[in-house]
Amino acid sequence: MRYRAILLFGAPGAGKGTQGKILGQVPNFIHFSCGDAFRNLRVDSPLGRVFVEYASKGQLVPDEPTIELWHNSISGFIAAGRFNPEADTLLLDGIPRNPNQARIMTELIEVKAVFNLFCPAMDKLINRLQRRALRENRLDDANVETIRARLETYKRETRAVLECYPEELIHQIDSTQEPLHVLLDILKIVARVPKPAVSDGNTTFAVKPNA
Repeated sequence: MRYRAILLFGAPGAGKGTQGKILGQVPNFIHFSCGDAFRNLRVDSPLGRVFVEYASKGQLVPDEPTIELWHNSISGFIAAGRFNPEADTLLLDGIPRNPNQARIMTELIEVKAVFNLFCPAMDKLINRLQRRALRENRLDDANVETIRARLETYKRETRAVLECYPEELIHQIDSTQEPLHVLLDILKIVARVPKPAVSDGNTTFAVKPNA
């Protein structure tokens, strides 16, 4: 089966992780951050070494290991009882990261909405990423040169992902607002997204977010 998914999209520093962590606390919504999954790998593991190699240069990890990491992580969520594909919706943050990944994942996910967190001021994004680097000691925010490389990679490779989905699924969210206002804008739209139908054997019903 294809998993229901909502994509949190935007440049590095746009606030995808902040919003994803909050929304992931809502029942029936499961947040997955591809970047966090890579950063949580052991640096001496095969995937960990790949991540370090590319992230230290502000580049995207190639498609095959990225999809492999995602698939392994979601399978782990299911095995641990953290994700029920019949009732839950994935909040995907940082994947797909280019049009080829979007095409590969059409067989894996059913995208119900795309939230494009846009921030036209590059200097604001750089400042956010520098502050985050100090707080979290993140390799991919290590210095201004790496940050600028990440932003250029986003413009060159990732932004085109939006062209892979119908316009009616894409919702523009101003991420220069305070995080609470960004959240409110997202929640207004999430509340209108049809919920999955779940069967108990006799009756089919929609799962509500506060179920």
